[in-house]
Amino acid sequence: MSLKVKKIIEEIVHEKGPGPSTSFSMFHVFYTLELISEEPIGRSKLAKRLELGEGAIRTIINHLKDAKMITTSRQGCNLTENGLRLWKNIEQIFPSRIEVKRTLLNNSKYNFAFLVKNSGHKIKTGIGQRDAAIMGGAKRAIAIVKKENKLAIKSVSEDIERDFPEAAKKLLENLSPENNDVIIVAGADSAIKAKRGAFAASWILIK
Repeated sequence: MSLKVKKIIEEIVHEKGPGPSTSFSMFHVFYTLELISEEPIGRSKLAKRLELGEGAIRTIINHLKDAKMITTSRQGCNLTENGLRLWKNIEQIFPSRIEVKRTLLNNSKYNFAFLVKNSGHKIKTGIGQRDAAIMGGAKRAIAIVKKENKLAIKSVSEDIERDFPEAAKKLLENLSPENNDVIIVAGADSAIKAKRGAFAASWILIK
């Protein structure tokens, strides 16, 4: 399922057609679907939330319409049955996506966390996730893996609840990882860059 979701999003972004290459990423399609799943939303509000120009938003909407993921009306964009199905599948992969408090482990101005299901075995050193987050706009990122009922960060701590109890408590306030789950936390100087970084680091775990 994960790979199928990834392929669908990538095809929406890279849809062939006349005109210039796309000025948006997988993150922007993901975030658009997330916002539309919450309520019907119009172009100008999407542009403001995604921090993109009207032209890019128009292209994203057209790509999603062509893929039969959304419909548009005076009230704004709505998910179709296909779009709702795709979004539910995305939520199974990333069931929690939240802004988190600043701690000793994540001390950026803005910090955003993604819970990624059943991907702990894919984390080697955590450097790949950090680099992906930075490419996505974040300044830093950490990958927390739950294994044998302990939360660990490679080369930092084998048990952050023991070594960084206050930080762990804040990070886990609204997250409920199970064994082999991953929490990606990315930090940046703006909320959308932190979220984009967390998404980028989580996205590369789908393989």
